[in-house]
Amino acid sequence: MGDPMERLGSEDAIGMESCMKEDLCMEIDPPIRENVATAEDWRKALNKVVPAVVVLRTTACRAFDTEAAGASYATGFVVDKRRGIILTNRHVVKPGPVVAEAMFVNREEIPVHPVYRDPVHDFGFFRYDPSAVQFLSYEEIPLAPEAACVGLEIRVVGNDSGEKVSILAGTLARLDRDAPHYKKDGYNDFNTFYMQMSGGVLMPLLDLAASGTKGGSSGSPVIDWKGRAVALNAGSKSSSASAFFLPLERVVRALQFLQKGRDSSTSNWVAVNIPRGTLQVSWTLSKSESLSATMLEIVLLVTFLHKGFDETRRLGLHSETEQMVRHASPPGETGMLVVDSVVPGGPAYKHLEPGDVLVRMNGEVTTQFLKMETLLDDSVDQTIELQIERGGTSLTVNLRVQDLHSITPDYFLEVSGAVIQPLSYQQARNFRFQCGLVYVTEPGYMLFRAGVPRHAIIKKFAGEEISQLEELVSVISKLSRGARVPLEYVSYTDRHRRKSVLVTVDRHEWYAPPQIYTRDDSTGLWTSKPALPPESVFLSAGINHHREGLLNQAVVSNTCVTNMMEDRPQDNNHELADGLTVMETSQENVSEETQAHDEPDVGTKKRRIEEVSSTDGIVVADCSLHEPTEEKLENVRTTQNAVLRDNHGAAANASIAERVIEPTLVMFEGLAVHVPPSCMLDGVHSQHFFGTGVIVYHSQFMGLVAVDKNTVAVSVSDVMLSFAAFPMEIPGEVIFLHPVHNYALVAYDPSALGSIGSSVVRAAELLPEPTLRRGDSVYLVGLSRSLQATSRKSIVTNPCAALNIGSADCPRYRATNMEVIELDTDFGSTFSGVLTDEHGRVQAIWGSFSTQLKFGCTTSEDHQFVRGIPIYAISQVLDKIISGAKGPPLLINDIKRPMPLVRILEVELYPTLLSKARSFGLSNDWVQALVKKDPIRRQVLRVKGCLAGSKAENLLEQGDMVLAINKEPITCFRDLENACQALDMCDDNDGKLNMTIFRQGCEIELLVGTDVRDGNGTTRVINWCGSIVQDPHPAVRALGFLPEEGHGVYVARWCHGSPVHRYGLYALQWIVEVNGKPTPNLDAFVEVTKELGHGEFVRVRTVHLNGKPRVLSLKQDLHYWPTWELRFDPETATWRRRTIKALDR
Repeated sequence: MGDPMERLGSEDAIGMESCMKEDLCMEIDPPIRENVATAEDWRKALNKVVPAVVVLRTTACRAFDTEAAGASYATGFVVDKRRGIILTNRHVVKPGPVVAEAMFVNREEIPVHPVYRDPVHDFGFFRYDPSAVQFLSYEEIPLAPEAACVGLEIRVVGNDSGEKVSILAGTLARLDRDAPHYKKDGYNDFNTFYMQMSGGVLMPLLDLAASGTKGGSSGSPVIDWKGRAVALNAGSKSSSASAFFLPLERVVRALQFLQKGRDSSTSNWVAVNIPRGTLQVSWTLSKSESLSATMLEIVLLVTFLHKGFDETRRLGLHSETEQMVRHASPPGETGMLVVDSVVPGGPAYKHLEPGDVLVRMNGEVTTQFLKMETLLDDSVDQTIELQIERGGTSLTVNLRVQDLHSITPDYFLEVSGAVIQPLSYQQARNFRFQCGLVYVTEPGYMLFRAGVPRHAIIKKFAGEEISQLEELVSVISKLSRGARVPLEYVSYTDRHRRKSVLVTVDRHEWYAPPQIYTRDDSTGLWTSKPALPPESVFLSAGINHHREGLLNQAVVSNTCVTNMMEDRPQDNNHELADGLTVMETSQENVSEETQAHDEPDVGTKKRRIEEVSSTDGIVVADCSLHEPTEEKLENVRTTQNAVLRDNHGAAANASIAERVIEPTLVMFEGLAVHVPPSCMLDGVHSQHFFGTGVIVYHSQFMGLVAVDKNTVAVSVSDVMLSFAAFPMEIPGEVIFLHPVHNYALVAYDPSALGSIGSSVVRAAELLPEPTLRRGDSVYLVGLSRSLQATSRKSIVTNPCAALNIGSADCPRYRATNMEVIELDTDFGSTFSGVLTDEHGRVQAIWGSFSTQLKFGCTTSEDHQFVRGIPIYAISQVLDKIISGAKGPPLLINDIKRPMPLVRILEVELYPTLLSKARSFGLSNDWVQALVKKDPIRRQVLRVKGCLAGSKAENLLEQGDMVLAINKEPITCFRDLENACQALDMCDDNDGKLNMTIFRQGCEIELLVGTDVRDGNGTTRVINWCGSIVQDPHPAVRALGFLPEEGHGVYVARWCHGSPVHRYGLYALQWIVEVNGKPTPNLDAFVEVTKELGHGEFVRVRTVHLNGKPRVLSLKQDLHYWPTWELRFDPETATWRRRTIKALDR
């Protein structure tokens, strides 16, 4: 895997202009030095250099500043053997937490630790223990920046994506190229020249390969024939064979400071201060034309470019000044330093301007970056004098030099998966903001859920202005779980307008409590400590729904905002992460984002919402909260319904269904169903969903909403409900997920609606019988995005269409053994709601189903479609919940209620026409019996497959025809469900069905066991080394395969920047052994892994979904990736997080 920063991307218009200027350049380069080295000289030099070059395998454990979390390869080389110092690039050392190993040419691998990364220039150092290298003889590579010259023959010694040593031969073409521009929102070097090479040929040892540096070559030494490093490889241009090298003058200076610091210590490394200067403070501005002097206290952060004399003249430089500069400069000088940009935010903004030409610093003519930086670095906390010319006017400025490290952040806040830090000089320069502002490196879960993007600057939170990270921490400490508070931010893409969003504090323990990470240069680690005091309200484990409702109202009444969510960004980066890393399901870094398209019939997957209109996502309209009577609310709804009926041309009697059903409808809207990335279980394919549900039960103490499982996919989620009858948004809790049917039940607290809301919201009247038939008229009623009822009269074309949904690439829930209702017309593939009769009685849910369309062997695309789900399937479970059926208790609104269990036959079936079944040998007697039982369907059910691990697995075979159960003919899925439920009615049964099967021309009788499932879904997950581990969920078991080694635990996801990312333990496989010990279930897995130590290499045996076994090793990292468990507690109805093993601090 190549380092992501090593190549230059396509340049913008400014870059193109710069290239044109280079092509037209008429500057005279210094004389080319004659190359006298022979092939033997190069052979000797390379034999000396290659052993000192190492492959660096780095893992950025957290996103920080300019770098994302991830794993990559790069190159480094030993510059001090005795002290154990390796030189490489800054973007390899990383500005944030990093774990790295160095591998020498003889394949010895040793850990390395960062000791320095330059705030501006692209170089940094790792340290290692020299005694750890036991089997290799090598020497350090000396640094010789003075040897670089135009025409010098060089070799770049690197590696080919971490595989083997590669050597690039070429010639230095330029020593004064502008620093390369990598990306607009990431790291870029500045205030320095780069060297440029052209005509290079990459040679992996002796084999000829392509030209240009390749993946993993960042940090390679650029050597001459004497074996000296004359430059440091930093990047290459993808459009040509040119590579760009960093000069080593400032590298030599930094190395000398490290060497002195190491000499003064005993055995352990100590943090070494390497002075780096930038400009700040009081300055005197005087004009040569006898203007008065002005004293200003300022913060001055400036980027310079080197411009030719021809351009400085056009900028207004006096000819006398140019003559003086040419005379005072070394021979061959062709230009001067010009201000390119000034970081805004301080008083210096608009006083020092782009285009100002630097003439002198401290009285000395300064035309080179090196001379300027040397003066700044040697003058920290001292005053310097600058003479500049602006448009022909001479200005003298006195400035105090500030320590550059003071505006380079070395700490960050981690909260709910987000990384928040002070804005660094690098990003302040990119985005033109003031240094030190509160900057969102990664939004994590809580902020991303609210719509806060990466690179946002937080300006206000919970009504308090935020200018420093400490102020944000103070506000967070005062918030309780479940609180909803406003947040204001600005983005560099829209810097002149504040955007307002509503942040919901995590109600469950999805993430560890907020932590502050601080860099420790003596150890190379980032140490963490709690960000909040123990008595903080935020750390309270309880969830106060009533308090949350009050907060909701307070937010709206105080801010008078009816469009709080209108500024949600359209293009958030959706690769979120646990611990600031992206969650993935496969080895490839595939984004889960799917664009939304308005297709009328077969729509693409539109679970992600790109844009929320001003009427969406509203907690409650301010004025609506204070309406005194229900009459006015009803008038408003009646008016809205009338408008919609006019727009859609509904029939007159459609208004009856709308008026009756509207108070029962609930919208899961505004990205209202969120799945935390730290626990994306059961193959769930997105982090947020939307859809429409219907209230099926509403009383004083409990309300229940039925919705499809393509809207509420897993119980590990945060749900917000918006009611059509009353403008209020309240939280819901998933209490039941049917193991077979495509529906879930979500509970809410009616008291959170208030007395008025609770009175106008009501439950729908369900009509399970009689079932719909072909030709029946129904009304399809749902909600628009503005929570207005929309209806259409339709005709049932097929009341019993059998579903046949194939398995997705990443197994997830798919509806099986279901018959659905099809209509002649609907509102498209993304509109969900209910099907009612003319009196508004619900006969079916019009729900969404997820599927995956595959194109060829490797390409697939998520899609959805809508069909009717008969209401009988819901009413059966609902009756049990209300009546208190036998089952495990669950706390719902502070009341424990027994939840029903569902007995099912874990077999996937599909219907076959009797005409076809007769061709397989089915007797005429059975054909007649099945036709008599069901003259409409005329079908028989066949076995498609058994769920692995089920009681039917070794009894039923693929292709079996199910003729009867307990001597009663079976023709549809409902017959099978009724037979399973009948077993629960008898106390003396053993849970087995007496099934009559037709197999390969023979009729046989079998006793087949059934399985009992609850409606909780997956309730336990473990994060080990960055892998999300769970028991195999039904969609995985439906593939019909479990490993022979005791089944194993299933890897559902993995995190970027984690050990499993570093060593390749990806998702879609079972872990069956750890260090030779079986892990058949989560309990066994915990017992094995909790005995493993920090930094210990672990041998892991896995089995992929395709059945392929594999053995790999990985290094456990408890410092950044402790082992933890998330488990649902039915006693408190909350998800609890428990640390299984972490590094003792």
